[in-house]
Amino acid sequence: MPKIDIATVPVQKGTGYPPEFQDVSKDRLRQRLGDAGGLTDFGANLTRLPPGNWSSQRHWHSHEDEFVYMIEGEVILIEDDGETVLQAGDCAAFPKGTGIGHHLINRSDTIATYLEFGSRQPEDLTTCSDVDMTSSNADGRFVRKDGTTYGSV
Repeated sequence: MPKIDIATVPVQKGTGYPPEFQDVSKDRLRQRLGDAGGLTDFGANLTRLPPGNWSSQRHWHSHEDEFVYMIEGEVILIEDDGETVLQAGDCAAFPKGTGIGHHLINRSDTIATYLEFGSRQPEDLTTCSDVDMTSSNADGRFVRKDGTTYGSV
């Protein structure tokens, strides 16, 4: 059983979003533990969300289930129908294909830490609910909902 030394897993700060969508998550810290362990069927990330940061743009997945488990701190889960407080020990599940956008916002004054899991389906399309952006697992690029790339007219 290969133990993952979390201290050696690279920390990714921010997102790969186009510049106009990066600011809300600019200080988010994510470690891809599943990648570090060589997993290919599902992803597992350790994420630290500083005060004022969002986990992501609000989004939903066409073919990928998603699960979050809170380790420390408090975040607000934002969905189509409202807001829910998540604290250490709480979890949330986001089934694929619902069309219900979700994300987490840290409105507290301390860092929040959580684990996130996703099923890594190659045919998955992530659709952002509030901004003109999608991303396909097939190529990982962020494009407008009409398929045009950012930086083009």
